[in-house]
Amino acid sequence: MMAPDLQDRTLKCLSLLLSYPTEELQQAMPEIGGVLAAESRLTAAARRDLRTLVASLQCDDIYDLQERFVMLFDRSRSLSLNLFEHVHGESRDRGGAMVNLVETYRDAGFDPATTELPDHLPVLLEFLALRPLGEGREVLADAAHIFEALKTRLVRRDSAYASVFAALLQLADAHADSNAVAELLDQPEDDPDDLEALDAVWEESEVLFGPDPNAGCPQVRDMLSRMDTTDNPPKQAAG
Repeated sequence: MMAPDLQDRTLKCLSLLLSYPTEELQQAMPEIGGVLAAESRLTAAARRDLRTLVASLQCDDIYDLQERFVMLFDRSRSLSLNLFEHVHGESRDRGGAMVNLVETYRDAGFDPATTELPDHLPVLLEFLALRPLGEGREVLADAAHIFEALKTRLVRRDSAYASVFAALLQLADAHADSNAVAELLDQPEDDPDDLEALDAVWEESEVLFGPDPNAGCPQVRDMLSRMDTTDNPPKQAAG
């Protein structure tokens, strides 16, 4: 069991930065910014870029922040925060992988109080924040190509959210596979203003939860298999 002082507060803070903006979250930004400013695993440039995002989330109009968030992450599959969307999209394997992830959470005593899917990045980061540092780093490394692709797309949109994915790559201490990144970036990006097209795409990509917990794709199974579920930290609710 992890002692509270060993929890990775940086991953928790990054999870919050990727959460839907609320006034409560705005009020927490000074504390979040303080944690990230003191993170020695990040370069000075990475901490500076995160500071820009933190300042924006703290000071900008809440309705502007919420609209910006929705336009980026909710109206664009190419920027989806649901990781399995990038691994196998609308494949039925996604359902099996989701079942695996839910079981991993349960085995570790993690009970996220959220309506988000289990592969939602802020949920996964909160879980990893409660796990041993080495384990968290390995799981982040498995997703490095996704983080690199998301960072690249956000940089193209001149979004300060790119700093979160740059930070995750540094915490993973791994280089993303260039071929895997290129494959993700070759996929067409959505037009967030074309609501009719987006609705059609989301309807076609309904997630089917298969009965076989081993149905997930090898990449996801490999990522989850390295999670040591013998330790059982107390249940935590997503903040």
